[in-house]
Amino acid sequence: MSRTIVVMGHYGSGKTEFSVNLAMKLRETCDKLALLDMDIANPYFRSRERQKLLQDAGVSVIFNEYGYDIAEDLPAITAKVRGPLENPEFTTIVDVGGNDSGARIINQFRKYFVSEETERYLVINGNRFETDTLEGAMFHLEQIQEEIRLNVNGLINNTHMLAETTVEDVIKGHELCRQVSRETGIPIVWDTCNEKLIDKLAETAPDYEEYKVFPIQLYMRPTWLDVTF
Repeated sequence: MSRTIVVMGHYGSGKTEFSVNLAMKLRETCDKLALLDMDIANPYFRSRERQKLLQDAGVSVIFNEYGYDIAEDLPAITAKVRGPLENPEFTTIVDVGGNDSGARIINQFRKYFVSEETERYLVINGNRFETDTLEGAMFHLEQIQEEIRLNVNGLINNTHMLAETTVEDVIKGHELCRQVSRETGIPIVWDTCNEKLIDKLAETAPDYEEYKVFPIQLYMRPTWLDVTF
């Protein structure tokens, strides 16, 4: 695992949900872990909304200068994000905004993301309009890479329908990411799957041995979407 992990993707890909789940998982093995919420493009589903959950688990959450959301959050990033990026003792997850416009914030801190110790992941939701085809997924990949002038070096299959996600959704997303991987040479790093569906996925998915399953919980869903499986 690299010291810095940058998480990017289309709006609605679930990159923030993945970032929070990754932070909760890595906290089991990392003594010092930070999650940098660099999403200044979208006011919904930002990892800072789970600040207490993460900090109670021992994860440092850094976003704006105030350390909490105000009525209208300013579209700016605090210089405090440089702290864990410059401290070699920290593992750092960077949750950036959606699309190429959201990923643009990376350019401001680009020197931290060019080293071999950085992984740049693209989260793909095969059920998301505009990334549900090979052409659409490739378009957003190319747009993001062009904007940040850095290559994505890992794909995350995060195909979902929130609490209504099925095993078939995960399988569909894996096939889509496999097509993107074949076109680009970028490997699939993980296939996210609700932890309650993993056994069924193992029984159902063709070539299951190729899957790199990452168990996921729905930390970010609002209460009005709280539907049990």
